[in-house]
Amino acid sequence: MEINILEYRPAGYSYLLKNFGLTGIPNWHTSFVSSSGAHKSKVQDGTIEDIYPTRYWPGEKTFDHLEFALKYDGTNLGLLALIFEYIHQKELTEYITSKPTGKYARRIWFFYEFLTGKQLPINDITSGNYVDALEKKEYYTVNKGDNSPRHRIVNNLLGPQTFCPVIRRTNKLSKLDSAGLRKRCGDIITAYPPELLRRALSYLYNKETKSSFAIENIKPNASRTEKFITSLELAEKKDFCTKDRLTDLQNLIVDPRFKDSNYRTSQNFVGQTVAYQKEIIHFICPKPEDLSILMSGLLESHQRLKEKNVSPVIHAAAIAYGFVFLHPFEDGNGRIHRFLIHNILSLQGMVPQGLMFPVSAVMLKNPVDYNASLEAFSQPLLKLIDYQLDEMGEMTVKNETARWYQYIDMTPQAEALFEFITKTIEEELVEELSFLASYDNTRKAIQDIIDMPDRLIDLFIQLCLQNNGKISARKRSAHFDFLTNKELTAMEQSVKNGYNRPLSSR
Repeated sequence: MEINILEYRPAGYSYLLKNFGLTGIPNWHTSFVSSSGAHKSKVQDGTIEDIYPTRYWPGEKTFDHLEFALKYDGTNLGLLALIFEYIHQKELTEYITSKPTGKYARRIWFFYEFLTGKQLPINDITSGNYVDALEKKEYYTVNKGDNSPRHRIVNNLLGPQTFCPVIRRTNKLSKLDSAGLRKRCGDIITAYPPELLRRALSYLYNKETKSSFAIENIKPNASRTEKFITSLELAEKKDFCTKDRLTDLQNLIVDPRFKDSNYRTSQNFVGQTVAYQKEIIHFICPKPEDLSILMSGLLESHQRLKEKNVSPVIHAAAIAYGFVFLHPFEDGNGRIHRFLIHNILSLQGMVPQGLMFPVSAVMLKNPVDYNASLEAFSQPLLKLIDYQLDEMGEMTVKNETARWYQYIDMTPQAEALFEFITKTIEEELVEELSFLASYDNTRKAIQDIIDMPDRLIDLFIQLCLQNNGKISARKRSAHFDFLTNKELTAMEQSVKNGYNRPLSSR
């Protein structure tokens, strides 16, 4: 739908950005008001563009459009923080005092003081009902938010001023039922004996570790693999969202030469070298001087989400993706980001005790979806950052960028994580447990044919699975020349019966 600028006037955030000559990360909802015609709406790639009839035109004043934005465009903290820098305090004060009981005026007042840290010369409200900062039916919020008596607003935001993500209740996320997902997981594992589940847990730790490294095309040595597995085993017992524990975790999972004792002090970015002194930039991390406050806010947000009973999936999305977007260390950020998903889901009781979700394996199998969840923030962010690369490939960011990392709309990331967790439970977990159960049944069937060492039984099954249910003549000669033809045929049939499906390399 092409926008005719003569017929359609921008409203809400669009009007304010244009009026002040500002640029920000595009909001998920854009509004225009038409001089004629009925309401039109266009939905594309998770964004909505609405054209409203002329009666919706809010007026020509800044505060008319601020109210319109909150009503129709939603609460975008990053854009509000930017716009508030260009609004005169005197005009804002006059607007708020002209509507002392208006819920949108009170919200604008609250958001102004929350985001800027400045207090307007307005007396506290002494009567009237409290209003939620965010509408619960439209946003994920903390339960039992903090009352702000000054504004008579309930602060139900997901974080503090220093790091406060926003996640909308979209149609996709309306299907999110954390208790239902946990019950489904419980129903799945009750079908298997405890001994198999204990072995499955060891296997899943190993698979998750390899998958998390593989996403970054890293082949860890045995020592690094074992250290990461040890950390995963602690994920259900210990909260890793403290500065010291995150630093210790980083030290465990990276090459010893790249251990950090503190947050990074250099400008970091994710890029791809395509030619000499030519780099394609995919993501620019926060400036190092902004990191301490941003990370403090992230960790405070984590505690708030944990204590205020927010959905585990929403909690994990906000903190794990928030971590990777802040990129506080020189190396290991991606692996810690995926580790934190396990840590938070376990702490919040989403994962049954003694089990873990191989989420990284699902991400590895769905790289387009995983990359899209990262690029939903990284790509629009790039357009707002003024940077330069010197001849040594070192980056300098010239403009102020902290607000864009402080106030991320993490709805796309929450939707993606919900999909990954659902696939993990319904597909990956079922497949792995089924595979191990089939493996046990097949091993027993082979032992009934010939009592040979477990090592050889395991090798026989693996070689069959790699060769469509049969042992090649070369492999038989190398490893199983002691078998009779009758034994070999019966054992191959046991493998086919055990899996009861087309066999291929696993």
